[in-house]
Amino acid sequence: MSGAPRVQSMNVAEAETRSTLGSTAKKASPFITHKAVSKSLRKLERSSSGRTGSDEKTSYATPTETVSSSSQKHTLNAASILRRHEQNLNSNLSLNASFSSDASVDSFHSRASTGRLIRSYSVGSRSKSYPSKPRSVVSEGALDSPPNGSETKKRCTWVTPNSDPCYIVFHDEEWGVPVHDDKRLFELLVLSGALAEHTWPTILSKRQAFREVFADFDPNAIVKINEKKIIGPGSPASTLLSDLKLRAVIENARQILKVIEEYGSFDKYIWSFVKNKAIVSKFRYQRQVPAKTPKAEVISKDLVRRGFRSVGPTVVYSFMQAAGITNDHLTSCFRFHHCIFEHERYV
Repeated sequence: MSGAPRVQSMNVAEAETRSTLGSTAKKASPFITHKAVSKSLRKLERSSSGRTGSDEKTSYATPTETVSSSSQKHTLNAASILRRHEQNLNSNLSLNASFSSDASVDSFHSRASTGRLIRSYSVGSRSKSYPSKPRSVVSEGALDSPPNGSETKKRCTWVTPNSDPCYIVFHDEEWGVPVHDDKRLFELLVLSGALAEHTWPTILSKRQAFREVFADFDPNAIVKINEKKIIGPGSPASTLLSDLKLRAVIENARQILKVIEEYGSFDKYIWSFVKNKAIVSKFRYQRQVPAKTPKAEVISKDLVRRGFRSVGPTVVYSFMQAAGITNDHLTSCFRFHHCIFEHERYV
């Protein structure tokens, strides 16, 4: 393969010592190089030294000698002019060399600051500095300083930023927190049973309607509700649950009153299955969270034996999660330790 064509480089000193006339000049002056100046200067010095030596021998000057002495003066003047010109050339060359070295050092330092060590041998040229783009620092999958300035909270993986706001609030404030109030426990049992027909976001969006229909989940008030009136077409309750589920709510209110008579409260009865100590699952991944557990099956069987309806193991386990009987927050969730603290504070 043939290489790239060679380009003859021009000496910087030669380029700077060439002088040209203006546009009005008819003829350009010859080029004077540093080498030619030095050579002519040496010749003039030898000739002048020879003549001064001969002049020292004669004490009187003849007319011809006077002419020669005048030519000698002109020669000495030319020699001094050439010497001055040579000094100017040397000073210009040293100045250009120092400027070239400074430019190379500056270029080296400018590239060394970016991590790329590349020397530049261009004379008098400096690379342009472009502003660097801002870097966003990321740590552990989250930004160190969020754009909106709000604190980032790591939740369970089934709760996302796109989840319904009421569902996020339920997860952050209620789900997994130990509950010991009979009305609240009965409410969570009814809402968990509604999961067979709806999802948590849908149920929570209609939570106020549930409370109005079922008298704020007071078992004494629910047992007094006319079953035919609540199940009739066009009633507010019919938009919440099916007829089967509505009848189950009324029946379960009757059974809770019986449990309260036996144990003193529904709270004592339901927490007796875990010996008043919440179960801490310590799950790391969502796939580890089960739909039901052996403990949920035991509670479900006892509830069915007592006459409760729509209380299968899956419904019971959802109720245990919501009521804080079991802490199924993932260990990476910020609510995991909060719920443990809430239980220890109660105990």
